[in-house]
Amino acid sequence: MEQSKVATQKESVNNTSVKDNTGEQTNIAKGDVSSKPGSVSKPSEETEARYNRLKLFDKVMQKSLEKFIDHASFNRFASTFRPLYKKNPQRMENIHKQFIEELRRTVQDDISRLIEEGRLDFKLNELDKLERAAKNNPNDAWRPSGVPEQDFCSFLMPYYQKQEAYMKLELKKIQAENAALAQKVQAGRESIAQAEHRISTAVEEWKASVTEFERLSSSLCPADVIDV
Repeated sequence: MEQSKVATQKESVNNTSVKDNTGEQTNIAKGDVSSKPGSVSKPSEETEARYNRLKLFDKVMQKSLEKFIDHASFNRFASTFRPLYKKNPQRMENIHKQFIEELRRTVQDDISRLIEEGRLDFKLNELDKLERAAKNNPNDAWRPSGVPEQDFCSFLMPYYQKQEAYMKLELKKIQAENAALAQKVQAGRESIAQAEHRISTAVEEWKASVTEFERLSSSLCPADVIDV
């Protein structure tokens, strides 16, 4: 039992040392490329900064992963499945080793997916831009005054002012639309009034023509002369 635990610890230490050596070789390669004369430029510095941020993020994730895996130690694993451990300790050790490997691989995949889906490179680039803008800004950065009411108002007032300006602009648009609609309605009413006037005039003219026709008919053909 103790020998298997020692062997597991040695294997984890060896894996950690291999990762550290790989990271050091990568750093050395980066240092060689950046140390060449004439290769220092602003884009390379920005790329190096983003690389350092990604490296720091990866280091934090790896450290958190190691702490998380430490909580899944073989002793806890064996105490959880004590009947199986008593029956076959070697088999339980192999199961724990496979469990740790699968757990590490799954968490690594999740971290890689998080970096890809969260567009971490782009976010770090935006962070660099904000940092450069803050350095170039001569004004002092905002600091809390110690009075929560004032700080809260100073935070909300610009938002409310933007909303007020937006509402005023929308109100002007609506008023202009209402004025245009009112003009169309007035024009429609005037058109209807003119149509009614034309219709009434036509009716009066028709009535006058009918009356004149009846008068002429009565004068040309008196009713007492006509035999039915």
